[in-house]
Amino acid sequence: MSDPSVPAGGTQSARPGRHEVVLLRHGETEWSRTGRHTGRTDVPLTERGRAQAATVEQRLAGHRFAVVHTSPLSRARDTCALAGFGARATLDDNLLEWDYGSLEGRTTAEIRVELPDWLVFDGPVPGGESLEDVVRRVDAALAAVAEADGDALLVAHGHVLRVLAARWLGLDGAEGRLLALDPASVSVLGWEHDNHVLRRWNDTAHLGEHID
Repeated sequence: MSDPSVPAGGTQSARPGRHEVVLLRHGETEWSRTGRHTGRTDVPLTERGRAQAATVEQRLAGHRFAVVHTSPLSRARDTCALAGFGARATLDDNLLEWDYGSLEGRTTAEIRVELPDWLVFDGPVPGGESLEDVVRRVDAALAAVAEADGDALLVAHGHVLRVLAARWLGLDGAEGRLLALDPASVSVLGWEHDNHVLRRWNDTAHLGEHID
C-alpha cells in the first residue's frame, strides 16, 4: 500500500472485516479561518475551534473504535481530546499536514500572484512535500489501521485527509482537490460489497452553525 503507483482503494476482497475509517478534521484555527496554508506550524485552535471540537463528542457518542490515531500537531491532538478520544489516541506522523515549505502561512490568492492557477494538489511546493510524498504517508496511515479489529478514527488536517480519502477510493492523490473538507467535520470511509466507498463526507450537522 505504500507504493504511490498502486491505488489504496478499489476492489480489495481480501481486506479483513470491512471496517469503517472515520475521519475528523481539527477545529478552526486562526490560520484556517483566514485561508492561510497551515502545514507544520503548530497553530492552536481558536475558542470557536475548541467549541467545535467539543460538539464532536456527542456526534460520535456510543461509537466504539478499535484504534484512534491522531496527527501530533496540537490542533489535531486537542480536537481529539475535546472529542473524548485523547486518552486512547496514538500519535501518527503520517497524519501530519502537508509540508508547504516556503508557501507556509500564505493564502492561495497570495501564492497565485507568483504562480498563476496554483493548487497544492498539482502545483510546485518549493522546499516542501510533493504530492507523491503525501501519498506515501497516507497509504502508510491506512495500512496502519487496516488490520484493526473494528472501526478506526483518524484525526488530522484538511489536505492530508483529502488525499487519504482519494487513495481509499483507489484514485490518484490529486483527486483530493474534489473533496472539500471543513473544520471539525466528520467523514466516513466504508465499503459497498467489495469496493471502497464514501459513506459520509464533510458532515458538519453536529456544529449547529453555518460553515463558510
